[in-house]
Amino acid sequence: MTTDPQTDRRTGPTSARIRVGIDVGGTFTDAVAVDATSLELLGQVKVPTSHHHEDGVAHGIVEALDQLLTRTGRAPEDVTFLAHGTTQATNALLEGDVATVGLVGIGSGAGAQFTRRLASFGKLELVPGKHLPLAYAHVADPSDPAAVEAAVAAVADAGAQAVVATEPFAVDAPDGEDAVAAAARLRGLPTTAAHEITSLYGLHKRTRTAVVNAAILPRMLATADLVDASITKAGVTAPLMVMRCDGGVMSLDEMRRRPLLTVLSGPAAGVAGALMQERISEGLFLETGGTSTDISVVRGGKVAVRYATMLGRTSYLSALDVRTVGVGGGSMVRIGGGAVTAVGPRSAHIAGLPYACFAAEEDLRDATLALISPMAGDPADYAVLDAAGGRFAVTMTCAANALGRVPEGDFARSDPRTAQAAIAPVAKALGVDVAAAATLILDAGVAQVRSVVAAMAKDYRLDQESAVLVGGGGGAASVTPHLAAVTGYEGRIARHSEVISPIGVALALIREQVERIVPGARQEQILAVRAEAEQAVVAQGAAAESVEVEVTVDPQTSTVRAVATGATELRTQDRSHRASADDLLATAATSLRTAPDRVEVLAGTAAHTVYGTEVHKRFRGVRHPVRVIDADGIVRLHVPDAKVATTTAGEAPQALARLVEESTSFGDGGVRAPALRLLIGSRIADLSGVLDPQPLLALARNELRSRAAEEPVVAVVEVRS
Repeated sequence: MTTDPQTDRRTGPTSARIRVGIDVGGTFTDAVAVDATSLELLGQVKVPTSHHHEDGVAHGIVEALDQLLTRTGRAPEDVTFLAHGTTQATNALLEGDVATVGLVGIGSGAGAQFTRRLASFGKLELVPGKHLPLAYAHVADPSDPAAVEAAVAAVADAGAQAVVATEPFAVDAPDGEDAVAAAARLRGLPTTAAHEITSLYGLHKRTRTAVVNAAILPRMLATADLVDASITKAGVTAPLMVMRCDGGVMSLDEMRRRPLLTVLSGPAAGVAGALMQERISEGLFLETGGTSTDISVVRGGKVAVRYATMLGRTSYLSALDVRTVGVGGGSMVRIGGGAVTAVGPRSAHIAGLPYACFAAEEDLRDATLALISPMAGDPADYAVLDAAGGRFAVTMTCAANALGRVPEGDFARSDPRTAQAAIAPVAKALGVDVAAAATLILDAGVAQVRSVVAAMAKDYRLDQESAVLVGGGGGAASVTPHLAAVTGYEGRIARHSEVISPIGVALALIREQVERIVPGARQEQILAVRAEAEQAVVAQGAAAESVEVEVTVDPQTSTVRAVATGATELRTQDRSHRASADDLLATAATSLRTAPDRVEVLAGTAAHTVYGTEVHKRFRGVRHPVRVIDADGIVRLHVPDAKVATTTAGEAPQALARLVEESTSFGDGGVRAPALRLLIGSRIADLSGVLDPQPLLALARNELRSRAAEEPVVAVVEVRS
């Protein structure tokens, strides 16, 4: 279906409405425009990041947006979603460029001893030789306005540019922290109350997380105000969103409250792009730049998240679990003893040398191999070519092009003949042919990446039979194809890999996480945490009908966690490219590692089809692996052994009660309800994080509460071992 964009901008693949994602990097600011209906990339621009402009990075954001609208022929009012990701907070911490924090501890008696010890945060080392600037004051009785005012005045007089209020058990009784925060705000000081950052217990960790938030607060507030004003002046009416470190976006107001959530958001943008564009269900995403590769995990269609380490200590910041290896497309080859000894960590970019494979063919004439120290203190074993056109670095990208690993049209593609000419002097020194030399280079380069991939696959129990490696970033072709070849994983390079991060920003969903310590949590308490998370994303602009909430209850720590995600609009995508029944069956058979005639359609909704087969395993009996595939042919869920049942929303409560009772296991670890997922409408409601049968059934009823009685519901029930 097509429609005239001048007569109907809301439907059809030619809609003028666009989603804009802007990724502010250390060197360049990249922006993309994505069609709001088909989600296809319409245009991209790259401008230098404006660190030194009087408006800071805000100037580059607006410049990129202006160029993008010009290039795509769109007007500011066509922008229906606008978000940006920034490394500003991360860089501030890495460089030690933070505000002085005034920490006001609250408490009397024994509690005062704990808060007074927090003054030691002034010893936290930001960078070698530079410590966190911190002033401490104490309030015994926060209900005494004079005492509160005196403490705030003391830290202000000591140079505090932002204030943190902290008190033991304030997550349960926040009045004291609120009183100090109110007094600080009256003075015009940006303020963080520790209970606003997290509702988890642990005074030391909670306060440290709040202190880091406050340290970057003034700078981030200034940038937020400049960007907001500039976007409004440019005529964009869509609310501005900001990338979070867990793969979602948040409103600008939420960023003003918790700028800490933007720390480590750079890698999160890339994996968000892979998740939304490439629709990874199970696998690893490798974002490769010129110098390094960031590796992250997608499991069950969700990014792997854990508490981040900041300033050498764990925090209550939930961030993407990303592990970085110092190997990228520009990593230089190292040679010793007639062999390739390593690749990197020094890159051609840092050494100030061009890649040999991108040279003109005549520039490589009479090339000879030399070994150098790229930077002072480096070992003199980095390979370069001295040729007619000057000095060139031999890199991973050169080897990948020489072997034909870089596909046509890729950002890193060079003339294969030039790449082979670049590798030839190395091959001569090693006593092998060009193909063998290029293979040795790539083997050495991906060795470090391979070990990290193996460790993460083990940590998250990825199934190698169904997991995929997806490469993103400008250097993707130098790592991912060869890694897939040597590990046996299925591998591919993401479409538009060089701008996968801004694509991730453009496609990201609003996200919020709520955590509570609730010993012996009852179902009404669990539902209350769920409702709080759902309301939080709606308040930030998510369409209520689009919100999905995943709830996890950890009986060991008594933690109830709800993660809500939602889109700013309900999108009706172009359905012309949807997969046929034969294509869906073939995809299921490939994922299940069996022949199509051994695959059975078990159930389905308008949005998803459930496929299964039967597998006989020695010593493990019969298993029934299941795959849930959406209408685009993407595997959205794979379960190694499950029961599948079809019911209706009206009959589901009774049917699910029977299924849960039949599939609940009992053992030394206590009662363990099955991992339950429900296919309802266009959604997969994942309830697998709840182990107690009664709260599980309460959450299931909550998912069904607004559905028509006759609407079909499919339950995928996985018995826990």
